[in-house]
Amino acid sequence: MVSRDNSTSSLDSQKPAGDVPAIGNSVPALVVSGFLGAGKTTLVRHLLEEAQEQGVRMAVVSNEFGELGIDQALLGNQAGQHYVELEGGCVCCKLSDEFVTTLQQIREEVQPDRVVVETSGVALPFDTLLNFWREPVSEWVGECLSAVVVNAEQVAEERDLEGTFEQQVSSADLLILNKLDLVPSDRRDQVQERVQGLAPGTPVVLAVQARVSTPVLFPPDAGNLSMRAEKPWTHEPHTHESFEAEECLIESGIDPETLVRRIQSHHVLRAKGFVQTSEGLRLVQGVGPRVDLFAPPMNPPERLLGRLVLIRRNHGVASCDT
Repeated sequence: MVSRDNSTSSLDSQKPAGDVPAIGNSVPALVVSGFLGAGKTTLVRHLLEEAQEQGVRMAVVSNEFGELGIDQALLGNQAGQHYVELEGGCVCCKLSDEFVTTLQQIREEVQPDRVVVETSGVALPFDTLLNFWREPVSEWVGECLSAVVVNAEQVAEERDLEGTFEQQVSSADLLILNKLDLVPSDRRDQVQERVQGLAPGTPVVLAVQARVSTPVLFPPDAGNLSMRAEKPWTHEPHTHESFEAEECLIESGIDPETLVRRIQSHHVLRAKGFVQTSEGLRLVQGVGPRVDLFAPPMNPPERLLGRLVLIRRNHGVASCDT
């Protein structure tokens, strides 16, 4: 967790929800990171819904890996909330200047009570947090928390637990061990110990369907918290060249089982999109070998129908037609 000024007031002393904040009031920020398919967008959607119910203005900046704008379709329709999507790079490096500019525009136009940044699945949380120290953003953003969502099923199956995954987990302020319902009950303690071993001393919150109490992510005493200097944070250049996002067109009326087999045959890390199947419109959510089809929570834009984003390690690209 990052705090630039321990003298800042706690959230208890800030303006009532719905009032326009005075310049100088600290606005808490949350960076939601996690490997591909961990449940970041689901977590942010819950936060948006709760903010709307409480009359809290929340601004969300989403940095989707791939350029279809699927996350915007899932998140961008909450009344009274502000959503911005940054594409074409990562906010922790390539888009850092654009990210800072966007944050400042949000401050001037929306005056939010909270800011949430959902990074791409290959981004490093601390590199994203560094942007909040840059002026003029540092003048109005107060506490910054980096929460990393972890897919418990991925840990249980020991899939892709090196490299980016390890770096994300080890630099988190808070770990959200999500999708515990997908892990046999007799293995859950083992999974938690494995995650805790990657980040000793970091709090771990257990979750199903990415449901986490808002006070855990935006604590009422946030102004009294300081930087955790013991975190093994080092700012090193990194690239995303080992991952590749591919857009895939799927014909309307496809059999759901055929669709699932087709996606699984390409051994992708992540698949998401909207497809009109023979059983109706479905939201496709694929993580590793697991591919789930759901009735979408809303009607997506016409331009997204029949289009999937497939994310894989960059070992060559196969056609989506087979």
